[in-house]
Amino acid sequence: MLNMAEGIARLGALAESPVVATLAHAFADAGFDLAIVGGPVRDALLGRVTNDLDFTTDARPDDILRIVKPISTAHWDIGRAFGTIGAKVAGEQVEITTYRADSYDGVTRKPTVEFGDTIEGDLVRRDFTVNAMALRVPARTLVDPTGGVEDLVRGVLRTPADPRISFGDDPLRMLRAARFSSQLEFEVDPPTVTAIAELRSTLAIVSPERVQAELVRLLQTRDPLRGIRLLVETGLMEEFLPEVPALRLEVDEHHHHKDVYEHSLTVLRQAIELEQTRHPGSGPDVPLRLAALLHDIGKPATRRLEPGGGVTFHHHDVKGARLARKRLQALRFDSDTIGSVTQLIEQHLRFFGYAEGAWTDSAVRRYVRDAGDELERLHILTRADVTTRNRRKAARLAGAYDDIERRIDELAAQEELNSIRPEIDGNRIQEILGVKPGRVVGEAYRFLLDLRLDEGILGPDEAERRLREWWAARG
Repeated sequence: MLNMAEGIARLGALAESPVVATLAHAFADAGFDLAIVGGPVRDALLGRVTNDLDFTTDARPDDILRIVKPISTAHWDIGRAFGTIGAKVAGEQVEITTYRADSYDGVTRKPTVEFGDTIEGDLVRRDFTVNAMALRVPARTLVDPTGGVEDLVRGVLRTPADPRISFGDDPLRMLRAARFSSQLEFEVDPPTVTAIAELRSTLAIVSPERVQAELVRLLQTRDPLRGIRLLVETGLMEEFLPEVPALRLEVDEHHHHKDVYEHSLTVLRQAIELEQTRHPGSGPDVPLRLAALLHDIGKPATRRLEPGGGVTFHHHDVKGARLARKRLQALRFDSDTIGSVTQLIEQHLRFFGYAEGAWTDSAVRRYVRDAGDELERLHILTRADVTTRNRRKAARLAGAYDDIERRIDELAAQEELNSIRPEIDGNRIQEILGVKPGRVVGEAYRFLLDLRLDEGILGPDEAERRLREWWAARG
């Protein structure tokens, strides 16, 4: 619950900070208005940490640059065309933007840049009322023309103007609604939800890179499930990640199985909890969270209804990895993220074979080798994938995974599992067999690697003897 007295006190403290005081007096001395705007004001009222400071002013870009030069250690004007000047003042990075009164053509989300004359006109064109507040400095006057404070108190996300106009101007704001809903843990008001459902197809004019950036920001919040539900319920998710709403499989009266969509959200929530427990203080692990959300997206395509009421999803791990790769590429994710997510999805079922019967040391070594750098994420994803309400089954699976992690640690103490290699390298294989580089060398290498995984350390002499036996048996 927002405590206004405490919020006003925090705004006062923000206005007294060295960077704000320095800028406020510089602009006042030059005869211009200045105000802290948007997120910093919202977060100060809510008692949240503010990382970036944004300002708005009636000064034009050339005037802004002239004012900040003497008081900054660095400045840049890459956003000059949009009225934005950046600077480093009192050790902090800030952005100062001229009042805007932009217009949109409805074809692209790029506005026709127009500078405004009033702070109220600037604020009403912003995305949500809680982001459309400003604190004039040094006067410390709160400017709130659209009822942002009231919406903070109510915990509601609402657009300053008619949401159909706001989203029509910039469809990316629909994704931002989902992100802020999760970030602030606010409800989105009904007219805004309705407008998202009606205008979802307009997201097509937004670049994949911007969609990806908002999806990542949503996944980085403490509770992305709230925003994901909004995206799915309004149909907006179908416009850029249709595999997620497709998880809402129909369940007929004879074939009963888990609600895959709800299961996936539970896995995501549990993965986040485990991530924070196992690595306290670390930043959000986006590849892990993506893998948790998408780990079962291969199920709709592999679903088979069996006689007697059974349901199977054979090879949904492999199918899901392929679908994820294609979708993440379309969203312009980097190759490292795509590789991590698809590997985790493809391997997320491997452990359940262990739970059904203890693995040999060689099987544990293969598990570690195949997981590679993704082993820790695979640990978390696999544990999070247990959502059964059967306490006995859940305890059995948790115990089995405790056991496999213990054995991995024990084996790692005996040998460096993460860098297992045959005891004879490719060059030596060529010398022993008298062959040139090619397919045979690769086959011999894999034979020796399998020996290493199955039997542990053999020693170079024994490895060479076994290699010669293998070669002789091939004729």
